[in-house]
Amino acid sequence: MPQMSSEPPTLPVTFRPGRTRAVLITAGVAIFVTITVIALLLEQLGPGERLSFIVTAALLAGVLFLLARVKVVADESGVTVQNIAGRRHLEWAEIIQVNLRPGDPWVFLNLSDGTSLPALGIQPGIAKQQAIADAKALRALAEARSTARSDEDQG
Repeated sequence: MPQMSSEPPTLPVTFRPGRTRAVLITAGVAIFVTITVIALLLEQLGPGERLSFIVTAALLAGVLFLLARVKVVADESGVTVQNIAGRRHLEWAEIIQVNLRPGDPWVFLNLSDGTSLPALGIQPGIAKQQAIADAKALRALAEARSTARSDEDQG
């Protein structure tokens, strides 16, 4: 877990919605087990129908597992954002601002190319205070790294 002080955390650091992830993984396992048990207990189902129940359960669990794998990893080279369907690595200099405004579903990274990238690995859903602390830590890292880069460029 990232440190809660005003100093940026030590790199590398991984931010992920721990409670949300636990809920999603637990729900995925529970759904798979429940639907599979129902498919095996219903005597009137044929083998193909049982298989379709189990495949459907696996697909539902798979979607929940994809939702649970979101994270933001900060290291010396920059930030890697793992969202549901993709991963993107950003150099520190590309990150202009880290935003988590009231009502936002997750952190948004304002980038030097004028775009904004959602970072689902920091989301206030179940653990609002943790998400705020994580957003502040990532903001402190981005500010410290961009300052260090501009100092190197000027020197």
